[in-house]
Amino acid sequence: MKVEFETIVIGAGQAGLAVGHQLALLGQSFVILDANARVGDSWRGRWDSLRVFTPAKFNGLPGMRFPAPRLSFPTKDEVADYMAAYAARFELPVRNNVRVDGVSRAGNRFVVTTSAEALMADNIVIATGATHTPRVPEFARGLDTSIVQMHSSAYKHPEQLREGAVLVVGAGNSGAEISFDLATRHHVLLSGTPAGQLPVPHGPAMAALVLPLVKFLGMHVLTMDTPVGRSVLPKMKGTPLIRMKLNDLKAAGVERAARVTGVREGLPMLADGSTLEVANVIWCTGFRTDFDWVHLPAAFTPAGKPIQYRGVVASEPGLYFVGLEHMYAAVSEVLPGVGRDANYIARHIAIRPRLSRVDSEDRVVRRDPAELAVR
Repeated sequence: MKVEFETIVIGAGQAGLAVGHQLALLGQSFVILDANARVGDSWRGRWDSLRVFTPAKFNGLPGMRFPAPRLSFPTKDEVADYMAAYAARFELPVRNNVRVDGVSRAGNRFVVTTSAEALMADNIVIATGATHTPRVPEFARGLDTSIVQMHSSAYKHPEQLREGAVLVVGAGNSGAEISFDLATRHHVLLSGTPAGQLPVPHGPAMAALVLPLVKFLGMHVLTMDTPVGRSVLPKMKGTPLIRMKLNDLKAAGVERAARVTGVREGLPMLADGSTLEVANVIWCTGFRTDFDWVHLPAAFTPAGKPIQYRGVVASEPGLYFVGLEHMYAAVSEVLPGVGRDANYIARHIAIRPRLSRVDSEDRVVRRDPAELAVR
């Protein structure tokens, strides 16, 4: 017999927790499933020196401010601890160590297959994001086995690497930050061209004077409801360097290298045909969208991208996404933006006809959803 819920939220990161909080306010029955051992582990697993780019005053989820000086930039562990405290404060029904293997439909309801059991629900909110499957070029397999190579998602600290030079492939923010982190212990070569860089220094002054404008643009101008947003968002393929600028990397001793195009004789080969003798390679080459475990083909384009508006999938009633890059606005996947999308989705769920009536220990009631409507 399958365990039944009105709503299952998959993922207990910032997006899933924000949806959970909003569902609780609306008196909905739900459970949040997460594969990690603890709430916040998706942040704890990142590299040790990571700090977020937005100041604490912008990083709070609905109903709870971030407990740090307003113009400070929290560490990844402070963000993780905030997530755990958020879930505890609002008594969100998170089930950890539960890996979701598949989502499918059975009649009007959904079946969620997990590492522990099979569950059924009227509504599914997928809050896993789309950036958890590392993208590494196929030719990486040809590197000599003596070279230590890893994706940025596996990098934690310099001690993981061999003595010798490090090639960092990918000049986005993660590549720049990791290069800077390594530069005190290794000769670092950074391959790639960044998508520009912010013209002002990152820090408290920018947080006070510039970021409010950037947030306003990302929240209210660059959205799928504005002509400029519909034109710009699909074309946004990278983020400019924010904290580490090219001059900072040069001052730290990071050497620029041409684009990596393949492997020759076990060594990384550059676009000019030369090879680099390095002891380590870190692939800061991003992530690929991977929703193969969601067995609802009508919900996706042929390329595997969800077909949705503000997280609502019209072709699969009851299916929702939250926390995707540029899902509705330029800030949809980051801490300052997930709360608005979570509120919209929760209100949409609250006015859907309930196919079943579930009374379980996971039920959290705050308000009568009949009082509210989607806005």
